[in-house]
Amino acid sequence: MPFNLTFNWYIRRRMAQIDLARREPVESQRALLAHLIAKGADTAFGREHGLGEASALKEFKRRVPVRPYDELKPWIERAIAGEEDVLWPGRTPWFAKSSGTTSDRSKYLPVTEDALREGHFKGGKDLLALFCEQRPGARLYEGHHLVLGGARAPESADQPFIGDLSAILMNELPFWVEARRTPNRAIALMSDWEQKVDAIATGVMKEDVRILAGVPSWMLVIAKRVLELTGKESLGEVWPNLQLFMHGGVHFAPYRSQFEALIGNVRHGMAYMETYNASEGFFALQDRIDADDMLLLADYGIHFEFAPSSEWEREQPDTLELRELQVGEEYELIITTVAGLWRYRLGDVVRMTELHPFRLQVVGRTQASLNAFGEELMSRQIEEAITTACAATSATVREFTVAPVFMSSTATGAHEWLIEFTVAPSDPARFMAFVDDALQRLNSDYAAKRTGDLAIGPPALNAVPAGTFEAWLRSKGRLGGQFKVPRCASHRRWVDEVLALSGLAAHCG
Repeated sequence: MPFNLTFNWYIRRRMAQIDLARREPVESQRALLAHLIAKGADTAFGREHGLGEASALKEFKRRVPVRPYDELKPWIERAIAGEEDVLWPGRTPWFAKSSGTTSDRSKYLPVTEDALREGHFKGGKDLLALFCEQRPGARLYEGHHLVLGGARAPESADQPFIGDLSAILMNELPFWVEARRTPNRAIALMSDWEQKVDAIATGVMKEDVRILAGVPSWMLVIAKRVLELTGKESLGEVWPNLQLFMHGGVHFAPYRSQFEALIGNVRHGMAYMETYNASEGFFALQDRIDADDMLLLADYGIHFEFAPSSEWEREQPDTLELRELQVGEEYELIITTVAGLWRYRLGDVVRMTELHPFRLQVVGRTQASLNAFGEELMSRQIEEAITTACAATSATVREFTVAPVFMSSTATGAHEWLIEFTVAPSDPARFMAFVDDALQRLNSDYAAKRTGDLAIGPPALNAVPAGTFEAWLRSKGRLGGQFKVPRCASHRRWVDEVLALSGLAAHCG
C-alpha cells in the first residue's frame, strides 16, 4: 500500500502541467522553439546554419531546410563516431536503430538525455497520471508492470549504445519504473527472440502483473505463451489484477478483440491507452480512456510543423503552425527536437480531430507502407523484393498488392501477396522465399519480426487471374493512367475487395 500511495502522489503531480499544456499549446511551442534554437546555436549544425541569428520561426525556416534522414545522415555519422556538439550540445550517448531508408537497411536516430527526460519518460509518467485521474481507485503499484524491451548492439568503450528504442529506454528507466518492472533486465534485453519469449513468459507468469506495455503484436505472442505454460484459458485467471495495456507502434483496432478475448474478466476492468512514441521522440498520447484519438504533446522537447497534403511531393514543403491547422485535415509532421533532429521530415501523416486542445489520429505515411506488426515496410522495399524474386525465378508480374493477415488465437500474423503474373514462376514457394529473404535483407524491423515465425510467418502468395486488378480499378471508377494499384497497406480493405471480385478465398494464416 505505501508504494501505491507514493506512486499515485508522484504521478498526479504532473496533472497541473498536463492541464497547462492542454490550455496553452501554442505558447508552449513558441517557448520551446526559442529554447531549441538557443541550445543548438553553438553546435556544428547550428554554426553552419546561423541558428544564433534565427530568433523567430520565419527566420528559422529560412535558414534551416527540411531534411529526410538521408540528408541528415552525415551529421548523425559524426555523432556516432563520438564527435561532440554536432547536432546537440555534448556527446550523444544513444542511437535508436529503426527501419531503413532508400539507401540503408537501418537508420540510426540520435537519443539524448534531454529526449529521454523531456519526452519518452515524461510520456510514460503522464499516461499513468491521466489513467489514475480517470480511475482514482487504481492500485497499479501494488503489483508488477510487464514491459517489453528490444535488443541492443554490442558495446565497446569508445562506442555509443546502439539498439532498438525500447532497449535504450529499458537500460535507462527511472527508479519509479524499475521498482515494479518485470521481467529482469537480462531477460528483457535478450537478442534471441525465440529464447526471449519463453524466458519472459516463464519469468512473469507467477507475478502479480497489473500493467502491460509494448507493441501489440509482440505482446500477443507473450500472452499466448503464458497461457500455454499455465494451462489457463485467459490472462484474467493468471493476472486477475491486470488493469491497463499501454500500447503503440501499430494500429490497435485489429488487435483489440484478440486482447479482449485473451484477457477475459479482470477484477477492476481493463483499459487500453495508446501512445504515439517513436525513435524520433514522443509525440502524443491518449488522454481519455474511451477515446480513439491522442493529445498532441506541446511541451515534450519537440517543435512541430505541419505540411498539408498539397506539399508532400515538394522537396521543401511550406509548413503550418498549430494555430493554422484545421479539424479533419491531414498533415505530414516536420519535427525539431532536443535530440538534434532539425526540421526532420518524419514521413508520418496525422489527421486533426480537435483543436482545443489539439488531438489527432495517426493515419499513415506520405509513402505507402505496411506496418501491421511493427515491421514498417515501405513500398519501395516491397517493390525491390518482388523485383529480386522475379529476376531469380524468371517470373514477370503485371500487378500486385500486399496486406496483413492479422494474428488469431491459433495462428501467427503474416503478409498476403495478391500477385497477377504475366509469366508465373515454376515454383511459387521458391518465388516467395526470395521475396522473404529480400525483405529481411532490406528491412531490419521485418527481419526481427520474422525471427522464428513468432510475430510474422512466411509470406503467403495468392495468385489472381489476369485482368483482376484492372477489373478492381474499374469497379472503383479509377481505371486510367493516373490511377495505380496501391502496393501495400496496413489494412485489408483493398485486398478483400480484390478477392471478392475475383472469387478467391483469403489466406487464413
